[in-house]
Amino acid sequence: MSDNVAGALCYVFGLVTGILFLVLAPYNQNRNIRFHAFQSIFLHIAWIVLWIVLTVVTLPLNAIPILGAMLSIVLHFVLFAGGVVAWLYLMYKTYNGEKLVLPVIGPIAEKQAGA
Repeated sequence: MSDNVAGALCYVFGLVTGILFLVLAPYNQNRNIRFHAFQSIFLHIAWIVLWIVLTVVTLPLNAIPILGAMLSIVLHFVLFAGGVVAWLYLMYKTYNGEKLVLPVIGPIAEKQAGA
């Protein structure tokens, strides 16, 4: 399997495929694939943490009868849509052989990958 396909596959199921590519023997030695695996893991962990924080923050909004629930739904949708767009964009760029480093988690992933 080529590097760009393996790198894109790191993002497909987030934590699962990221960890899988860090464990599989021929791929865990390639710095580029390791970078994408770590970035995928960190992206999905950040996405989960942001979802939990948003849920906790929007709980008091549910006390407001209609407006609070609508605002909560909109905020959750924005987080979901933004995460899906970022996830698909990373897969697309990686499949095309480009290395996209995300602002906060990208440098951490590069350190972990040894790149």
